[in-house]
Amino acid sequence: MKKGLILEGGAMRGMFTVGVTDVMMEHGIEPDGVIGVSAGAAFGCNYKSRQPGRALRYNKIFARDKRYSGIGSLLKTGDFFNAEFAYHTVPTQHDKFDNETFERNPMEFYLVCTDIDTGKAIYKKCERGGHEFFDWVRASASMPVVSRAVELDGMKLLDGGITDSIPLKFFESIGYLRNIVILTQPRDYVKHPNKAMPLIKISLRKHRGAVEAMMRRHVMYNEQTSYVAMAENEGRCLVIRPDSKLPIGHISHDPEEMQRVYDIGRETGLRHVEAMKKFLSAPE
Repeated sequence: MKKGLILEGGAMRGMFTVGVTDVMMEHGIEPDGVIGVSAGAAFGCNYKSRQPGRALRYNKIFARDKRYSGIGSLLKTGDFFNAEFAYHTVPTQHDKFDNETFERNPMEFYLVCTDIDTGKAIYKKCERGGHEFFDWVRASASMPVVSRAVELDGMKLLDGGITDSIPLKFFESIGYLRNIVILTQPRDYVKHPNKAMPLIKISLRKHRGAVEAMMRRHVMYNEQTSYVAMAENEGRCLVIRPDSKLPIGHISHDPEEMQRVYDIGRETGLRHVEAMKKFLSAPE
């Protein structure tokens, strides 16, 4: 029975996840596989490359750098997070991603994207680092309206959270039957219909599948949190989540705000270290 780690997205709420996963790495907690969605993929890949601290570090360094993100990048390139600088220049020149360790580590790494033509989730197993991998990560984290679709393997891809925000069912379907799930919303959170749907419909007007998926995203998400709660009650998963709403928005250019949310994640992770070790080491 394989043991996994599932990382929800949530854009800059992902700093909470980074805090938790850095604690896990520091305490030698090694699942057999990781699956990340959106920010969960962008930050979670550092688990397989064994680079605690990296995701917080480069986000703080480039928080106010116009080359990295901002309205200027959106107007000039169609991407709020600059595709070339954020996803290729940073991990190869400024804060290098350890491709060698990523490839050598036997831990499996999956990410989730959305095929905007079909409106279906795409699950990608990533075994090699490098530029194509960085583009898969970019696709998983490319939010509608503020990102261009990423074309890979003949598909046009956007944020995996559109179609599978918490891929517990998928991971169970491929043999991961004991999972730690890190969420970025508190226990009582309920997702409501997206108020930006009129703009999303315009942005994705040529991709009916993605529009339909976005229209029911709140339904999908709430069903998934209910499924996670059921699995938690049955002892099939251990859920790590913030105690209350995180003090950060989807987008942040404030390094101190990022640090605060990261610290909340660390504190939460430290409180659950022994529970996580016990959960993953339990007899099958």
